Amino acid sequence: MRIGELAAVVGVTTRAVRHYHHLGLLAEPERRPNGYRQYTLRHAVVLARIRRLTELGLGLAEVRDVLADDAGKDLVEVLTELDEDLARQEEAVRERRGRLRALLEAEGGLPAEGPVSPELAALFAGTAHLTDSPMAAKDREIIAFLETSMPAGARERMVSSVKEALGSPAAVARAGEAYALLDALADAEPDDPRVGDAARVLAGCIPPGLLPETGTWGLDRDDGVLRAFYDDLAPAQAEAVRRALRILAGQRR
Repeated sequence: MRIGELAAVVGVTTRAVRHYHHLGLLAEPERRPNGYRQYTLRHAVVLARIRRLTELGLGLAEVRDVLADDAGKDLVEVLTELDEDLARQEEAVRERRGRLRALLEAEGGLPAEGPVSPELAALFAGTAHLTDSPMAAKDREIIAFLETSMPAGARERMVSSVKEALGSPAAVARAGEAYALLDALADAEPDDPRVGDAARVLAGCIPPGLLPETGTWGLDRDDGVLRAFYDDLAPAQAEAVRRALRILAGQRR
């Protein structure tokens, strides 16, 4: 058989055959006087075995081990490990599909911030009437970012704190008042007298659990993330946030 005939009978491409030659998975036959390689039935048997193993999910390095002269005894072990790996993948797929169903079936539909946890999706649905507020939209984006970037334990505490901040009609109303005051500062200067009112109302909306136990409470602009956060706000809005954090820091002492 020539290479095209071998590839066709086994159901692979000639490119795959040459790749297996290159990796040493399939021995190359000697060339005949006419310059063509002549493949034997043994080549077809080995190539078919490579195809079956790769279709089972083995990587080519694993296939090489299985095809080694003394590795036949290890095939059961390799396939057992593959089966266990596939079981883990199936569990991960089921978990992801569960999260997708929860998002798709959530009341209010998928939030504008994209896929977040079902808990946050439910909280965001409760603040849907605040979507006309630029500050509310920015706040939701930041919360979604934090949920993505935080480690698991911190993420759970953050979501719990957001639930405390937005989990009741009264809390949502307070947040709406704070957003409105902050929106009004979009074109104001940091010394605008309205900054103090916005800071006091905002401080009343932030649950203690949303802030770290120690540290500078978001006041240190040397922190790159905090600097980016403040730079994304108008000057008067950033000042209102800083003052709110100072109020909360004072309450902690």
